[in-house]
Amino acid sequence: MNISSVIKNIRNIMRQDRGVNGDAQRLEQMGWMLFLKIFDAKDEDFEDMDETGEYVSPIPKKFQWRNWAADDEGITGDDLTDFIDRELFPGLSELSVTKDKRAGLVRDVFGGNNNYMKNGHLFRDVVNEMNKIDFHAAKDRQVFGQVYESILKELQSAGSSGEFYTPRAITEFLTEMVNPRLGEKVLDPACGTGGFLTAAIEHIRKSGVDNLKQRQKLQNSVHGMELKPLPHMLAVTNLILHDIEVPDIVYEDALLWNQSLTHKQRVDAILANPPFGGNVDDETASTFPLSFRTKESADLFLVMMVNYLKQGGRAAIVLPDGSLTGDGVKARVREMLLRHCDLHTIIRLPNSVFKPYATVATNLLFFERKTGPGQEPDEFSTKAIWFYEHSLPEGMKSYSKTKPIKLSEFDGEREWWNNREENGKAWKVSIEAIIARACENAAPHFEKETELKKDARKIKGKITRQKADLKKLDKKKDAAKLKRGQANVGKLEKQLQETEAKARTEKQTGDSIYYAAFDLDFKNPNGVEEDLGDPVKMLKKLNRIDIEMGELQETILNELSQALSN
Repeated sequence: MNISSVIKNIRNIMRQDRGVNGDAQRLEQMGWMLFLKIFDAKDEDFEDMDETGEYVSPIPKKFQWRNWAADDEGITGDDLTDFIDRELFPGLSELSVTKDKRAGLVRDVFGGNNNYMKNGHLFRDVVNEMNKIDFHAAKDRQVFGQVYESILKELQSAGSSGEFYTPRAITEFLTEMVNPRLGEKVLDPACGTGGFLTAAIEHIRKSGVDNLKQRQKLQNSVHGMELKPLPHMLAVTNLILHDIEVPDIVYEDALLWNQSLTHKQRVDAILANPPFGGNVDDETASTFPLSFRTKESADLFLVMMVNYLKQGGRAAIVLPDGSLTGDGVKARVREMLLRHCDLHTIIRLPNSVFKPYATVATNLLFFERKTGPGQEPDEFSTKAIWFYEHSLPEGMKSYSKTKPIKLSEFDGEREWWNNREENGKAWKVSIEAIIARACENAAPHFEKETELKKDARKIKGKITRQKADLKKLDKKKDAAKLKRGQANVGKLEKQLQETEAKARTEKQTGDSIYYAAFDLDFKNPNGVEEDLGDPVKMLKKLNRIDIEMGELQETILNELSQALSN
């Protein structure tokens, strides 16, 4: 029996149903049906292992796959669609959650997804095709796992659903570099279909998960969050296929800021490809600290992930170029990252890795949190960042659906990782020197701002005193004096406005110089010279040249000083 053929037959049957419109709906329909069948197979395994005979499935008997779907000559037509729409979905979406966490998984899956099929006879045909797969047979389960991966990959070209799939080469490489170990807590706060979590499971198993205690540790090691129902369901099913009995994938918005995380809630490792380019609603953004409030989802996820890491926790994440540059909130987010974490590596990817869903250039960021909860260090944790440019394979113009990025293409990074040297693809940037230079250049402006604010306070004091004196004057007897006094107050108020405006200008200038140090959009110095037609790019380039010149000048002065002292 060819499982790929079974899945193909299911697709073809669904295409005939007027209720199923497009790839995303077809995947959702197939997804919840497979979930229910796989769940029932697991229930049967638990029943076989339970010598007491006391095991009870969280799914009521009438809704178990074996009791309505397993018989190929069973319920069909309108009776079947009525049962699904009027009994099964309402019953499972309102399932009572007891101590059995699996009941919560079932409720979340059926509370957030839909039955799109309208033709009960076609529905029965789909069910009968699914019955050809035996999830008790190890061979079938292994082959189906590979087929399921290809089903998930289809999301990459399924319209807006493409955001939920990360190429397997990316998930495996990031997991390998972070190296999660048995007993560590691994989190993906935007887990999509669960690619990073299954990569972590497979990676940990390579180190040996042999006995019941170790299997339980692995069960408790992987954690996910997903806001949208379709990827949540697919992720849960994905982890069940990887023998995680009760997948801990929370069906909620990870961006609801948690200010009071306990040590138990913090994690050892984060692997993620958070959604970028998305607009976060004001209510969600307002839960974040004021200085980090933005509508850009990638920036909020970065703040959230740093918050979730334990001291010493590691992270490997995918971020777009836009998160490496930009001012305002973006710059403050990067400042926070460099202050609390050692951002030791950025791998720059070509802009076609996520085609056809997205064509923006992306980066792989690797960092380790150095501070504990509530700590605000004076010094920055990041001293230097290594950059590595991941090039397209020779002869290839771009990645595509038929020519995706391959794990073997990261062999260069693997060989370089533990023996780092600068070469045509790798270069090192001293962030410590850049920040120090920026602080030095910004300091006079902040000092001038402080002086101007002090002057403004003095002027305010004069205005207050003079207004008080004017109130004492008689409008008739002291008319001339009152007029002169009011004119003088007017001059002082104008002087105050000018002084405050100058103070704001000095602060803005100081901020622009200081926060420019956190622009991490460093191009390969061995590559083609970047286009400087954009004034913003030109100013950034000039700022970097200024920093480099300052460093060179300091080196020359030190060498001269040593030479003269000898």
